[in-house]
Formats: sequence, structure tokens, C-alpha cells
Amino acid sequence: MSDDIHFYQPSDGHGLPHDPFNALVAPRPIGWISSKSPDGVLNLAPYSFFNAFNYRPPIVGFASIGYKDSVRNIQATGEFGWNLATRPLADAMNQSCAAVAPEVNEFELSGLTPEPSRIIDVPRVKETPVSFECRLSQVLRLTGADGAETDTWLVLGEVVGVHIARHLLKDGIYDTAAAEPILRAGGPADYFTVSETSRFQMYRPKTR
Repeated sequence: MSDDIHFYQPSDGHGLPHDPFNALVAPRPIGWISSKSPDGVLNLAPYSFFNAFNYRPPIVGFASIGYKDSVRNIQATGEFGWNLATRPLADAMNQSCAAVAPEVNEFELSGLTPEPSRIIDVPRVKETPVSFECRLSQVLRLTGADGAETDTWLVLGEVVGVHIARHLLKDGIYDTAAAEPILRAGGPADYFTVSETSRFQMYRPKTR
């Protein structure tokens, strides 16, 4: 094998100053998830493992390392919100990441406003330009290739309501760069944002 390639087996360790896995699979959308306990306590937390998985019905999902308040709330109520983390909201998003007791309302902790949703009973972040209202479809505990259970839980939900600030719709097309989304990168503190200068277009090849 070439000396120009660093190869490792994760089960044996990476042999580097910092685990590169999160940096290699990056940048990633942030799952800024709002939920509510059966007792009505609001929760808002960012998850770095998040994405969309289906068109019709639209399904999004996030993975929680550890059975945390978000997972517990969503399993109990069957609902959650996703809120776009943007550059102007980066500090507030980071504040909502604090490890606090279940009774602490992260909306208040981060100075954000809970805005009532139209379909579900969980509020969204009023300050964000984009948010989803979601109903739980599945909660899966991840397993390794050997079948052993991990301490990670994948939460999947159907998007039943979408909120988009009208100024982000240019001739009816959503302008991703104008929303200034932030994305999780590698390392303990790295993020990226999206800008108009980084855009390029590439269409799928036609069927031959």
C-alpha cells in the first residue's frame, strides 16, 4: 500500500491527534430539533448527524448519541420540529447545546422565541427563516455489523408542515445561500457556511 495513504481500521484506533471521521463526512446539516415533554417542558438541541432521507413523503432524521431528552420527548409525544441553523443564529444554536437538566428550557437559555406550529403541538424557533413540523415515523437503535447494539438512536420523522421566509423564495425557487445555513465540520469547533460564490451547477446525464 502506498505510503501516501493513511489507512486505519476504526476498531484498532486511528493513530491521529483527533478522530478524522466527523471531518471526512462533512460538512453536515445541523439537526436543530425542538421537542416538548409530556409535561409541557420545551427542549431545543442541535445534532450534528442529521439529513433528509425521502421525497414523498418527505422524511428527515437525526441520530442522538445517548438516549437524550429529545429522543425521550419525541417517543412520548410523536412530534418534533426542525429549525434551520443560520449564521446569525450560530451563537444561539451553540447556547442550546449546553448540557443541562431536563427541566431547563433551552429556548429561554439561548434567548430564542418559541413560535406555535400550525399542525403539531411543538413550537418552532421564531427567529429562523426555515423550519419543519414533523411527526415521528420511526426510532431505531443502531447496531454494528456484528449485531451489537450501540448507544445511538436514529429518529426519523415525516415532514407535515414547512415554513419558509418569503424573502428566500426568488421567482419561486428557494435560495439556499441567502439563508446562510451553517454546517458542522470536523474538529471540536469547526463549522462552515454556504455562500453564493461556492455555487456551481451540474445536471444529471441524459438516459442513453
